[in-house]
Amino acid sequence: MKAVRLHAAGDLRVEDLPEPGAPGPGEVSLKVLAAGICGSDVHNFRTGQWLTGTPRVAGHEFSAEVVAVGGGVAGLAPGDRVVADSRFWCGDCDACRAGRRNLCRRLGFVGEVCDGGFAPFTVLPARLVEKVPAGTDPVAAAMAEPLAVALHAIRRLPVPAGAPVLVAGCGPIGGLVALLVSRLHDGPLLVADRNAARLALVAGETGAEPIDLADGAGRVRHAFDATGSVAVVEALVRGLGGGGGLCLVGISHGAFPLDPNLLVEREIALVGSHAFTDELPEVVAMLEGLSPALRRFVDGEHGLDDAPAAYARIIAGEATGLKTILRPV
Repeated sequence: MKAVRLHAAGDLRVEDLPEPGAPGPGEVSLKVLAAGICGSDVHNFRTGQWLTGTPRVAGHEFSAEVVAVGGGVAGLAPGDRVVADSRFWCGDCDACRAGRRNLCRRLGFVGEVCDGGFAPFTVLPARLVEKVPAGTDPVAAAMAEPLAVALHAIRRLPVPAGAPVLVAGCGPIGGLVALLVSRLHDGPLLVADRNAARLALVAGETGAEPIDLADGAGRVRHAFDATGSVAVVEALVRGLGGGGGLCLVGISHGAFPLDPNLLVEREIALVGSHAFTDELPEVVAMLEGLSPALRRFVDGEHGLDDAPAAYARIIAGEATGLKTILRPV
């Protein structure tokens, strides 16, 4: 079978591999229907930050059909449609026992610690798949995982009813945060991004007001950063009104000087948001209603041979949509 494997930073290859064998106990064999290229996939390609046991078939955002189930697997059968839970957690550490698997001490991710979904077939532990209704659009379903990330971020930063919200960054996660805020919150929504096409797409889909980031200063007390830019984070901290908060959900590069007095004197909460906890089943239940918007967020659908070019297009900032989809079969 054809597969997209990451060998090292900057070394992504489309290769011919044997199909994975039959699932072992507690595992399921999956036929991948659609897979999304995540910002963390691109980050790993550029930096090698999370390389584990290379080469590895990449991809952790995908929808699939169950082909076979291993011994001891209950609740799943061949033909079931599922989405991947990206978090490869241990189940034994204090965080896992407390139900915070996203903070597992040995946390890894599908496509990094085990082969992922940039291939026609893959095998995963049954605990890492979530069933979806049979008629769900597989492309929309492939966005369930980043939707869970977005919903978790919203839960990390409670916003009072009617209060304005700013989302900085209209990439995949920021756009999905904005989409969910527009559906779940009753206050004004502002969005900012340097990419004019993505900004217009997200604003049009969510009814948000597109702004320049500097124009948001003093207008909001609650914001989400999905840019990962330390300069943007610093600007948001300085621009937020007192008594609010900033949730960081972007993958950042570098560090920035922070005067803690800004947080103390204006009572600003600075919170991080990593992956998700129990939100995946919730967003699966929302997929039917969100599918039209998710489809409009898709930048393009490509075969596996086009994966390296798709990565390059994303890195060059040429993607006008939010999510690039690979269709392995």
